[in-house]
Amino acid sequence: MSGTRAAIRYAKAILSVAEDNNTSAKIQEEMNHIANAIASNPELNEVLKSPVVKLTEKTAVLENVFSTSGAEVKSLFNTLAQNKRVDLLEQIAIQYNRLYDEYNNKEQATVTTAVPMTEALEKKVMAKLKTLSSKEITLTKIVDETILGGFILRVGDQQYNASVSNQLNEIKNKFITN
Repeated sequence: MSGTRAAIRYAKAILSVAEDNNTSAKIQEEMNHIANAIASNPELNEVLKSPVVKLTEKTAVLENVFSTSGAEVKSLFNTLAQNKRVDLLEQIAIQYNRLYDEYNNKEQATVTTAVPMTEALEKKVMAKLKTLSSKEITLTKIVDETILGGFILRVGDQQYNASVSNQLNEIKNKFITN
């Protein structure tokens, strides 16, 4: 838990610096890239979190992998290295993106369907989302065949489950309890 709190503090600090320098959107793209790179590369994640790998090697890896990053992000790398908190980089990137969206009145929504969404269905989902939130919504689409049909919609901390598998489970539970 303390790692998450520390990640939030670092994310707030870099967001503050970015706002002062009018580079928050650029840094948000870089943080997105960092979070995706660490999440999709187990070796990179292992190097950053390993207590065996020397701090100088970790910073060298960060400098090489994220060489196109701006001055603010490179400064973050140095600060994390000085404080021996390089292992928090992925969490910081995730928290930065969350804070950036919150600051800019944006919200992430995820819709999970059994088959790829049609354009007409996507328009209906976006129309429904606009009634649920006054924020600008970015929709992430996930295909998961295990839900059989229907959809699962997540906005912020709310979830609406209209999947066939959920409905079948509800029917099954009614038979079991009766």
